[in-house]
Amino acid sequence: MSIKLINIGFGNIVSANRIIAIVSPDSAPIKRMVQEARDKGILIDATYGRRTRAVIVTDSDHIILSAVQPETVAQRLNNKTIDKIDIK
Repeated sequence: MSIKLINIGFGNIVSANRIIAIVSPDSAPIKRMVQEARDKGILIDATYGRRTRAVIVTDSDHIILSAVQPETVAQRLNNKTIDKIDIK
């Protein structure tokens, strides 16, 4: 079994197998979703104080904020040279 890892900026890495959606933070429903995650304590802010450009939704209901464009994260997700770790 191998785990695919995606760089979401500033050395932060997320397991590709756990990602459900990568969306833009501009719409009102996404802003509400981010605020609700913040209130519940399941928000992970990986922006290092920069502007949020992508919101990543995981299968564990965690919300991850990234300063990288959603298109860039999606390209990294689809890239054939994704870092892999073999689990034995």
